[in-house]
Amino acid sequence: MKSVTKKIKISGVGIHSGLPVNMVVKPSKKYGIFFKRSDIKNSDLIPATYDNVGETLMRNTTIGKTSGAHVQTIEHLMAALFLSGIDSAVIEIDDKETPILDGSAYEFYKAFEKNVSGKSNMKKIIVKKTVVAHRNELVKQMPFFKRIKTIILNHTLFRKGNGYVKLSPNNGGLKIDATLVYPDKIIGSQSYSCFLDGSKKSINDFIKNISKSRTFGKYSEWEYLKAHGMGRGANENNVIALNAAGDGTLNKLYYPDEFVRHKIIDAVGDMFTSSGFIYGHLESVKGSHALNNLVLRKLFSDKSNYEIIEEKGK
Repeated sequence: MKSVTKKIKISGVGIHSGLPVNMVVKPSKKYGIFFKRSDIKNSDLIPATYDNVGETLMRNTTIGKTSGAHVQTIEHLMAALFLSGIDSAVIEIDDKETPILDGSAYEFYKAFEKNVSGKSNMKKIIVKKTVVAHRNELVKQMPFFKRIKTIILNHTLFRKGNGYVKLSPNNGGLKIDATLVYPDKIIGSQSYSCFLDGSKKSINDFIKNISKSRTFGKYSEWEYLKAHGMGRGANENNVIALNAAGDGTLNKLYYPDEFVRHKIIDAVGDMFTSSGFIYGHLESVKGSHALNNLVLRKLFSDKSNYEIIEEKGK
């Protein structure tokens, strides 16, 4: 198994809560990524797995029951763990949300880069049949009042139209094609692709071209978000802030299409909640964390959809 060589302490604030949070990534001899709430007495380990995802409404991935011990906004951290080849770790955290750091996966990855050991025995999950998750499926599954709240937050405020995430066979590794369509002129329609096969080259390409891409939002909507428990830890260093007209940003972009590149970070982190390396083609059009989770649930709902190859490692 591949884990960190020592305890790695990471501190910051939660992007939504705005509260300080301290996290310790600890070596583990047990396969899988697990969180533990150090601020809750006798808290059990919380598996970072797709079937333990409890909430995606706040534009993030949350594991555990929101009525009990849970951890929000794990996607950037999960992406960095995956890129580092770490298949075993226990992450102690003293609040409900991981630190946002620079708003991307880069700083997490740099914390792990030279502090890992062992041979990764990450499971290969081979996609055998195509599965698709549509946004209208998510809305139909919700209780009435939650459905209305989701439509207001995610449809009216942020974007309109349908979206989908599709997984289909691709035995060479994980190919991701992502497309964003936003009404804001600075975003418009953006597409970006990447390929990960576990090689040093594919990882280096991802770190260079994608890993620094930050989350984003409209500055004019910030007060609304804060009033609804979101974005309280956002600042000019960890979020791309769109101006009121939507035709520019208040801070400098790393890439002209940084918005869609960030969606690829989210997708990689969400796919790692499979507890393995997805070998398939992920197509995301107006995707979301909820759709990423739904497509994994669909994949694993039928054993004929996939094959798992156990890797031997130490």
